[in-house]
Amino acid sequence: MMLSDDKVTHMTFVLLKGLMDKGLITLKGDDSLLRREIKRTIINELKAGEDVDSAVRKKLQSFSKKLVEGSPEWDVLYKKFFEEEEVKRGRR
Repeated sequence: MMLSDDKVTHMTFVLLKGLMDKGLITLKGDDSLLRREIKRTIINELKAGEDVDSAVRKKLQSFSKKLVEGSPEWDVLYKKFFEEEEVKRGRR
């Protein structure tokens, strides 16, 4: 499920503040460019996760034996195929 723009923006502010509070980064000017880049990265990762989820669900639906979503068998196969798909796409 995609997060709203407001939630992603809030996450961006929280992440940037946390990095600055811990002294992991020091800004030498306006932080808007960095916030935009963080937001873009979060959105891209969410979209990639949705693409992986969609591919895994499609694979599970293609089985001749229909699996019930949420069943133990479905959960195990979903996790297995999700990890395989992430490896295949270079996300792990």
